Amino acid sequence: MAIKSYIEAVTEALAEEMERDQSIFILGEDVGVRGGVFRATAGLIEKFGEDRVMDSPLSESAIVGVTTGAAMVGMRPVAEIQFADFIFPAYNQIVSEAARIRYRTKSDWTVPLTIRAPYGGGVHGALYHSQSIEALFHHVPGIKIVMPSTPYDVKGLLKASIRDNDPVLFLEHKRCYRLIKGEVPEGDYTIEIGKADVKREGDDVTVITYGLMVHYALEAAETLAKEGISTHILDLRSIKPIDREAILEATRKTGKVLIVHEDSKFGGVGGEISAIIAEEALFDLDAPIQRLCGPDVPAMPYSPPQEKFYMLNPTKIADAIRELAKF
Repeated sequence: MAIKSYIEAVTEALAEEMERDQSIFILGEDVGVRGGVFRATAGLIEKFGEDRVMDSPLSESAIVGVTTGAAMVGMRPVAEIQFADFIFPAYNQIVSEAARIRYRTKSDWTVPLTIRAPYGGGVHGALYHSQSIEALFHHVPGIKIVMPSTPYDVKGLLKASIRDNDPVLFLEHKRCYRLIKGEVPEGDYTIEIGKADVKREGDDVTVITYGLMVHYALEAAETLAKEGISTHILDLRSIKPIDREAILEATRKTGKVLIVHEDSKFGGVGGEISAIIAEEALFDLDAPIQRLCGPDVPAMPYSPPQEKFYMLNPTKIADAIRELAKF
């Protein structure tokens, strides 16, 4: 099986889906000749032409508005938001239009639209190129949110997102693009959206996480294994729908749960995961649920020491697991 990077898995999934289905096209800033600011669409305009890989004006609202309309009349577009930080001008199009059209038309109209957006920090991107935006959409019914951590999951979940008949927000951690590599099967496969994956079996503490934090948690678990602490790691892969059964099963596995995400703690996805556990598995717990998240400050700073303060890392996660294991 070939070893590919996270971003190569993105490109491969897009190319294979465009070959399979002529109704798929890509719209975004610099996705054509340049091949995307991160090169995720590199080579696709040469292969599929400028009618299917289209550069847009610098207008996220237009990108999502046009692709939402195209999806309603039978196309299956992929919109690229160059950085997730700039998705806010399109927020109204996503929430008020794409997410609601099936409901308000009693399923007469659907929006099979995939919106790809690189998110996250640790790349010295500062205030406007480092944000985690998932919590701002997590509350919205009618849209799915996928946040894969490995190249294998990227390819299978991106294909599933493109084939989905409802809008999917596909969030790619930009630090994973070239840092994370792994086995990716040749040819076609999909992964069901809404199914979590156990990335490591363990008996002492359960870590529930997604995206880049999966890899930091795995690194922390390796360190702690040498100290005799066994860590169970659940990768949610999709946060909407969220895999409630997998969360509860992972909770009951150890009775001690640490939720880890890069986004701010207050109002973050971790709060919803905590509520699920508290409502349905309270008496399976041996310790209070813990959350390790980004600090509640307005944005990630550019200053390297301050960025380091903001970002989670394997050491911070290992410290949190170690403390929870003692309880």
